[in-house]
Amino acid sequence: MIKKATKQDILFIRDRFLEEYSDAVTELTYTNDYELLIAIILSAQCTDKRVNIITPALFEKYPSSKELSEADLEEVKELLKSCSFFNNKAKNIIKMAQSVEENHEGEIPHDTKALMKLAGVGNKTANVFMIEADGANLMAVDTHVFRVSHRLGLSDGKTVEQTEAQLVKKLKDDLHIFHQAMVLFGRYICKAVKPECEKCFLTQVCKTKETFRVG
Repeated sequence: MIKKATKQDILFIRDRFLEEYSDAVTELTYTNDYELLIAIILSAQCTDKRVNIITPALFEKYPSSKELSEADLEEVKELLKSCSFFNNKAKNIIKMAQSVEENHEGEIPHDTKALMKLAGVGNKTANVFMIEADGANLMAVDTHVFRVSHRLGLSDGKTVEQTEAQLVKKLKDDLHIFHQAMVLFGRYICKAVKPECEKCFLTQVCKTKETFRVG
């Protein structure tokens, strides 16, 4: 069983993440709310790098929700075919665009509940959008955040929902920074396989470092 982070550990983790990642933003490429939301939807179980390869052609052909709401499904699928679950994602982004046109006058809503009513937008996607667009004090748990929070003893939650609730309770403020921090930290340092512990600035509070020692 992984040890839980102490209050002192949590303060140390907070300080170091704020120091290292205070200016961190998403690595998804976008120029407006419409592009941001689509990029986030496409990034589910797909790398940001892959999404950034796909979206330029998509946004060129469908520059706003109006064009996308009238799009041919097969043509959208063709543009997304190198993305994981492209069939469902193609259907969802078209339905999302239709809802935005019909219910929000072509503007992406900046409200978590309203966002979650859009096709393809769950709690995590809505929170990521609000974090990036508005710097909202919310936590979104993806695979990187889940892994990092458990390795550091910040959470022992079995589900994404439990993990999110524990992180919100323990970190309280600046959650938008901690979300981005844990994503980048997990992506480049605390990797799922062969974490680069020699680059880690949190080794003194890591609860799982013994697991990764070789020899």
